[in-house]
Amino acid sequence: MPRVTEFAPLERAALADLMQELGPDAPTLCEGWTTRDLAAHLVVRATRADAAAGIMIPGLAGHTKRVQDRVAGQEWSTLVRQVRHRPWWAALSDEAFNRVEYFVHHEDIRRAQPGWRPRELSEEFSAALWSRVRAQAKLVLRKTPANVSVTATGFAGGDQRGNLAGGDQRGNLAGGDQRGNLGTVTAGRGGPAVALTGPPQELMLFLTGRQPHALVELAGPDAITARMRTARYGI
Repeated sequence: MPRVTEFAPLERAALADLMQELGPDAPTLCEGWTTRDLAAHLVVRATRADAAAGIMIPGLAGHTKRVQDRVAGQEWSTLVRQVRHRPWWAALSDEAFNRVEYFVHHEDIRRAQPGWRPRELSEEFSAALWSRVRAQAKLVLRKTPANVSVTATGFAGGDQRGNLAGGDQRGNLAGGDQRGNLGTVTAGRGGPAVALTGPPQELMLFLTGRQPHALVELAGPDAITARMRTARYGI
């Protein structure tokens, strides 16, 4: 079987399938947003460079919201179709810019639903996410007053449904990884030792502001770990 090297299209297709299945009013982990709002965000980000700038630039946020509200008002089937099919020119940079975006927003929908279970990703996808986790950790933890070791593991005895062996939905993982750690990156501005450990996909969710829903272990001084659990990290 050939190795998969482009994951953004796969995550986008799965996300669109899930949106179609759940409908426009399903909850997401994005505060205040339903699946309709999230779909509109993705369409604006992909097709309206003028409005997408407001995602990062506060002064343009009003324009972004107006455009996004108009996009959200479309028929649901049209909106999902626009999520599923990016314009041809956007596909040229799809993997570089959207691998993490679509993975995280796919999980934003999945993990907002009752009875969700974590997925066991392929080794290739886990490795691809880990390459981004390293940079994300350096970026978002740079002001953390600690020496943070971020270690990526695999699933310990997970089954094909993505259930964790010995884990629970409160975010606790059991033991180590029978296949060994994928690697460790150090972040923070120095100080007490803190260890953040979990599969790459869970680390990515933690480091993009989904801490309550990320299945990781976080060990270190209570004051610092409490701060990390509530910090407003972003993509």
